Amino acid sequence: MTPAQIITAPAGQGHSEEFRAAARRLGSGVGRRRFLTVTGAAAALAFAANLPAAGVASAAEFDARKITEDPFTLGVASGDPLPDSVLLWTRLAPRPYEANGGLPAERVVVHWEIARDERFRRSVRRGTATAHPEFGHSVHVDVKGLDDDRTFYYRFRAGSWISPTGRTRTAPSAGARNSSLNLAAVSCQAYHDGYFTAYKHLAGEDVDVVFHLGDYLYEYAVTAVGGARNYTDRVLPDHFNRETLTLEDYRMRYGLYKSDPDLRAAHAAHPFVVTWDDHETENNYAGDTPENDVPPEEFLLRRAAAYRAYWENQPLRTPQRPAGPDMRLYRRLRFGRLAQFDILDTRQYRSNQAYGDGWKVPGPESEDPSRTMTGATQERWLIDGWKRSDALWNVVPQQVTFAQRRDVPTDAYKLSMDSWDGYPASRQRIMDGAEAAGIDNLMVLTGDVHVAYGFDLKKDFDDPASRTVGTEIVATSITSGKDGSDKPASYANQMAANPHLKFYNGRRGYVLVGLGKDSARADYRTVPAVTTPGAPVSTAASFVTEAGNPGLTPA
Repeated sequence: MTPAQIITAPAGQGHSEEFRAAARRLGSGVGRRRFLTVTGAAAALAFAANLPAAGVASAAEFDARKITEDPFTLGVASGDPLPDSVLLWTRLAPRPYEANGGLPAERVVVHWEIARDERFRRSVRRGTATAHPEFGHSVHVDVKGLDDDRTFYYRFRAGSWISPTGRTRTAPSAGARNSSLNLAAVSCQAYHDGYFTAYKHLAGEDVDVVFHLGDYLYEYAVTAVGGARNYTDRVLPDHFNRETLTLEDYRMRYGLYKSDPDLRAAHAAHPFVVTWDDHETENNYAGDTPENDVPPEEFLLRRAAAYRAYWENQPLRTPQRPAGPDMRLYRRLRFGRLAQFDILDTRQYRSNQAYGDGWKVPGPESEDPSRTMTGATQERWLIDGWKRSDALWNVVPQQVTFAQRRDVPTDAYKLSMDSWDGYPASRQRIMDGAEAAGIDNLMVLTGDVHVAYGFDLKKDFDDPASRTVGTEIVATSITSGKDGSDKPASYANQMAANPHLKFYNGRRGYVLVGLGKDSARADYRTVPAVTTPGAPVSTAASFVTEAGNPGLTPA
């Protein structure tokens, strides 16, 4: 089996002996860390995954007029808004549950259009793009030359088929003295744990941008009835009922997730800014270290497939396109003088979890100063960006809980080794960097933990009386953890153990954050159930933090 066959092996064949042997051959002669960074290894993996050559027609062209089924089953999306441009996305998949999406391995020309009005009477840009089979027939169009801080509508056409209409918005200009920005934060949407009802409500919210903080999909098996969705009107194909390993697996899993109408509605309504956590690849992996005991070169082949499928299925620009197992996902966005967003990647570059992961008593291993959550390069990039920032609010969308989070209010407490508590020296360098840069209004946006939290960030978490230096807003899951409860089993212990924890709720939903010149407001929006469809949404709690006076107080 060749490396190319490994990447695209049929579902369920990813851990065959041929897979392991070819992976060893591909990674032979280079160490684990060097395998990640050596250009030749990355190029070999990119080639193995059948990248089209730059400037070359990589396959025959398929006449879009021959498409006999709706190719826009996965909807449309936009992302990473800039003052003069926005990224538009779609992926052609007449049959989204099939490995090839129901299209031949040929190029398809797709027409796109963006306008000022929903009826496209005032069109401002239009053009064509190529949907390459090597990229799962996905389309990424970076539309430039747009007016800043303005709403636009967009659509695609392939043959006689026209996509749903999407709505997007450009960012204010870099020097704009804008006075408000409304955003939403979401995370953790396990398809098998319930319905994406929260997205249906989010589609109707008045927000400028949505930040997805990771776990867009899960690698775990999905049963024929959709797990907790317990379908009675459909049967999912057998190939979903196993863990994702190959590029085909991940592509089809995105096809399953994006076939959900509520998720499609949210993408069509708002531009998204995305970053991943672990489940887009594998649970709790750390850098090039897998969760399970498999050879690192084998895991990196899986990581290459997962990263490739992630880029194919998200509204991301070309600089984010992966090269083998490497993908530069951390990046910076500005929304006028009001807000700077530094989007982090806390998976790809981190040290392995201390003490074998899980909740453990902290000690020399977890407190080792050399341990990193972000990697040295990303850490410098973040702190240097703060030094140059003139934004009122400096917001860090990222994955895992940043604040200290003890499990019990006794000296025998444990901390999560997968969160920043397992990397305290790395966290301290970040906080020291913010202080040195004069960042007065630091806000961290977090996902991962399937609950909603509101934290004050303390200069010294071990001293409740120490100065508050920022806030952390943790978005609960869309579905992961199923229905949840207002007060999870750990509620009393965590509230008592962490005086800087101001809010804790275990229902599903999302958080709305309104940034203003004088203050920011967080509204925690929750639904009572996700295992049955159609639940209403309500606000569980609201908090404000004043500009120049960090700390959460009830609204």
